[in-house]
Amino acid sequence: MDNRPIGVFDSGVGGLTAVRRLHEILPHEDIIYFGDTGRVPYGTRSAETILKYTRQDVRFLRKFDIKAIVVACNTVSATALDIVANETDVPMIGVVWPACAAARAATKTGRIGVIGTPATVRSGVYDRMLKAADPSLAVFMQPCPLLVPLVENGRVHCGDIVAETVVREYLAPIKAQNVDTLILACTHYPLLSEVVAAEMGENVTLIDSGAAAAESVRGMLVPAEERQGKTRYFVSDDPQGFNQLAPGFLNGSLDFPAEQVDIDAY
Repeated sequence: MDNRPIGVFDSGVGGLTAVRRLHEILPHEDIIYFGDTGRVPYGTRSAETILKYTRQDVRFLRKFDIKAIVVACNTVSATALDIVANETDVPMIGVVWPACAAARAATKTGRIGVIGTPATVRSGVYDRMLKAADPSLAVFMQPCPLLVPLVENGRVHCGDIVAETVVREYLAPIKAQNVDTLILACTHYPLLSEVVAAEMGENVTLIDSGAAAAESVRGMLVPAEERQGKTRYFVSDDPQGFNQLAPGFLNGSLDFPAEQVDIDAY
């Protein structure tokens, strides 16, 4: 048994969708979550800045003697994971490969859409990974820079004119390609699943990249003893705002209120 916690980090609250799935499938595990709410979003930053932030986030989590790190951020997974994973002896798993595997398993037509932050789309990592696994796949990428701010401000439900309008505009090019599978290549986006699903239609399967990463991490861990795991939450800004938003992402209450840390000290 290994009772050390699992570390999870994201640029904000979106990574809580991965934590929610971890709670469901690994209820005995302790989790340390860091949301870099003071510097969200990462998706509009340069590759150099994303790498700097990632190194700081990892150094912070490592102070808790974690046994693995889930990078619950598509932007980091696409642009910095390979570099930082080679700099640490703690196993790290991102969201890109698990999401690609889930999409390949789901598609029947071989036509897969991917929506993500500008940095994730610019990296081309989803297109490369999907086609490396199956060159016959047709992959269609769409950057969606306004979706993270929408989620962070709670604008996520059908009937919200702003959310529906923005989602419709972003999804139009993807929808026109007749995809049957859509990867939500940002862990914030599952909160918009209701709006996205309504726009794409019932014949399109949505792939939650954070949940896919949580499923993958299960197979790489020495499990904790059978007890009720606890999760601690840390943010770089506005813990009160995080505490208000988090239950909606987790579909449940927080074990402990979020604590603020000075991430620039790491």
